[in-house]
Amino acid sequence: MSMIQTIVTSLFHGHSVKTDPMPDFNLERYLGEWHEIARLENWFERGLSRVLARYDRREDGSISVVNSGYDVRTGERKEARARAVAGDAPNHLKVYFVPLVYGRYEVAFLDENYTRSVVSGGSLNYLWLLARSPQLKDDELQPMLHCAEKLGYDTSRLIYANVQASPDK
Repeated sequence: MSMIQTIVTSLFHGHSVKTDPMPDFNLERYLGEWHEIARLENWFERGLSRVLARYDRREDGSISVVNSGYDVRTGERKEARARAVAGDAPNHLKVYFVPLVYGRYEVAFLDENYTRSVVSGGSLNYLWLLARSPQLKDDELQPMLHCAEKLGYDTSRLIYANVQASPDK
């Protein structure tokens, strides 16, 4: 780990979360557009709604990452671009928004049709529930919440993108 990574990692407190490798994970099927259904609040998405993530293969074999969402105060679309490379398992990526410093992107849950995904950022502070469509039914959401809870996440802290996506309380 570089000195910069050590410093950055120390700034982002939280218990480490390590997801299991998915040997049959198919990155090509995973590429494309994902809607954020829910997330844990984080500084880089604070105040954003209708968040989308897009993953595409680049000519050099790495992955182009474009995250975007609407700023709720201004109504303007904000966008962040990154580059991702393979991590230590087929379902793990290293995402570089800044050169030399990467964030962990670990797919912890994926349905068989590649339409729903739970992504861990490597600590209990970073979690995303993603789907190919902007809304999920409760029976589609429940396995995702169960996965997150099994990893140690407090799902009561999730911020939901749409009322239809939040579980019945």
